[in-house]
Amino acid sequence: MIEQIVTEIPVRGKSAASPSYANKTADYEFTIVVPVFNEEDNIFALEEKLSSFISQSPLTTCVLFVNDCSTDRSLERIIEVCKRRKHFYHLSFVKNSGLSAALKAGIETTFSPYVGYIDADLQTVPEDFNLLFPYLTDFEMVMGIRAKRDDSFGKRISSKIANSFRRFMTNDGIEDTGCPLKIIRTDYAKRIPLFNGMHRFLPALIQLQNGKVQQIPVRHFPRMAGQSKFNLRNRLISPFLDCFAFRWMKKRYINYQITENTLEQ
Repeated sequence: MIEQIVTEIPVRGKSAASPSYANKTADYEFTIVVPVFNEEDNIFALEEKLSSFISQSPLTTCVLFVNDCSTDRSLERIIEVCKRRKHFYHLSFVKNSGLSAALKAGIETTFSPYVGYIDADLQTVPEDFNLLFPYLTDFEMVMGIRAKRDDSFGKRISSKIANSFRRFMTNDGIEDTGCPLKIIRTDYAKRIPLFNGMHRFLPALIQLQNGKVQQIPVRHFPRMAGQSKFNLRNRLISPFLDCFAFRWMKKRYINYQITENTLEQ
């Protein structure tokens, strides 16, 4: 069923997101960006799940690890994975810059028609991208909603509060913006402005470009290794402040489209 539907996905080819300086991701239809910060215990398990997904993905797929200056052995293991696995690539920051910067760097370095996002903690799994693919013909962004979220009560209630306030401030209608399973048309993703907290507003930032967003329930699992990077400050306080910054930007956002140019050969 999945394969029959996704054959109709309008893969726009290199011209949609691939200028003359495009890298190896231009040879694929779908690039999965995986931000990594101190996830050494998850890298090899993630390798297996991503490899399994790539082998049966209806779109030609590669993986782009973005190492956010990890202080453990994450980079060492990422390099090992990329050496032994075809379709795996990586880039690494000079200094720790945060999730938004890692995502934006991955997007800017991607030249496939579609770009995806998944966390390295394995609380969501690559296999569930298959649940999102059928909607790519009608939406510029398709994202997961963590069904039956397997987190502590504190995490669930803080996320619920943050999501409710964000919906009120942005009017984006998104139930679970923190779900890390997302697929975006790369040409739309590249127009997303970079700022601290950007990752919390990806759906709203696509909507600012008049893009349509679809939400699909996906599975959620407990963290089996490593430590969560979230706390009270970056679950409640920072998102609260970022909402006001988004409102300011929304009023001043300029959305334009180019009808023709003479730059392409």
